[in-house]
Amino acid sequence: MDLVTKLPQNIWKTFTLFINMASYLKFLISPSSKSRTAGESLYTSQNSASPEVLEEIGKAVTEGNLQKVIDIAEDERQSKSSYTVKIAVTGDSGNGMSSFINALRLIGHEEEDSAPTGVVRTTKKPACYYYSHFPYVEMWDLPGLGATAQSVESYLEEMQISTYDLIIIIASEQFSSNHVKLAKAMQGMRKRFYVVWTKLDRDLSTSTFPEPQLLQSIQRNVWENLQQAQVRDPPLFLVSCFSPSFHDFPELRNTLGKDIDSIRYRDPLETIFQVCDRCINNKALSLKEGQMFMKHLEASVSPGDDTADLERGLETYQKLFGVDDGSLQQVARSTGRLEMGSRALQFQDLPKMDWRLKLMMCFPVSMFLRVLASPWWYGLWNIVIRYFRHQRYKLLIEIVAENTKTFLRKALKDSTLPPEIL
Repeated sequence: MDLVTKLPQNIWKTFTLFINMASYLKFLISPSSKSRTAGESLYTSQNSASPEVLEEIGKAVTEGNLQKVIDIAEDERQSKSSYTVKIAVTGDSGNGMSSFINALRLIGHEEEDSAPTGVVRTTKKPACYYYSHFPYVEMWDLPGLGATAQSVESYLEEMQISTYDLIIIIASEQFSSNHVKLAKAMQGMRKRFYVVWTKLDRDLSTSTFPEPQLLQSIQRNVWENLQQAQVRDPPLFLVSCFSPSFHDFPELRNTLGKDIDSIRYRDPLETIFQVCDRCINNKALSLKEGQMFMKHLEASVSPGDDTADLERGLETYQKLFGVDDGSLQQVARSTGRLEMGSRALQFQDLPKMDWRLKLMMCFPVSMFLRVLASPWWYGLWNIVIRYFRHQRYKLLIEIVAENTKTFLRKALKDSTLPPEIL
């Protein structure tokens, strides 16, 4: 009896071994696919939905009500559109943080709203300045590190670095151990941060090397110090505060604008993505273990009903996840974007979605199961046939779940992100 019970599992293990080998060969010979965008799920932000909102989104996903998920996300976007992005400027004392803030804001040192600058330490407590080029953005000039015996850890705590959305580390003359420690701490806190090398005009005037060689030397020195501390390469900009429209300043402002949009819009959306994905995974697991799924085990094992039964299963699971034709059209009508209401996954497309399912639906396997289902065997192989069918339904649920994730991500992006940053 044990042999009969274990037989379908053993056959399935052998079968999946060949399937996995085929998938691995496909992976080896195909171009490597791009991983998730570097900016996604790498950074922490203060601009996140409340636990109550995330719980409400999770409940809607579990119910298969994708329209409600989109409505909640749209309300969140509107409430977060005026979120104030806080940018901290820090570094060693004397590196020119205040001068950098003035240059970035394109204002002179003599103007009323400028950050005070001087040879001696002028910033003794955090000071806030507004960046007119970007609404709802605060630039915080922090006291420099290194003027006292204060450790980097106590400095970060005193300056409340965790409350800022983006950190700009200013360096000049040398990239010190304090700069490395700051960068490593930002990486550990999963904060967006830049490294900006200032006083480039002085470097160019005193160096005996040609400008391209000098710039490469500065960049290489910064990269090597960061790599030794196992810090991933942050954006690096070489600027002169006396030339706020030259060198890397235009690129810095462009990068800053994109990151401000990410902090305000993409980061909260990424949090919603993660909640949706987790709830979809949980729902798929629940379906594979639930009573509805177990009914397929008791279904007829007649080969003539096999394809039709699998097709009905696809329709059922699509409705449960909210990605059937009717649900997709409802989303399209409510958002006014018909391209989001593309047709639901069709049964004939299933073999393209998963190599394992493709092999399990291929003609030789179907014929093999048809032979096992022959009345000549008096139902001897029914347990094997049911086991194989069970595995196909599990793969079917996984495919529908992944299709739901893909659709929901696209629908949320299209309906909540402003057109200019899509």
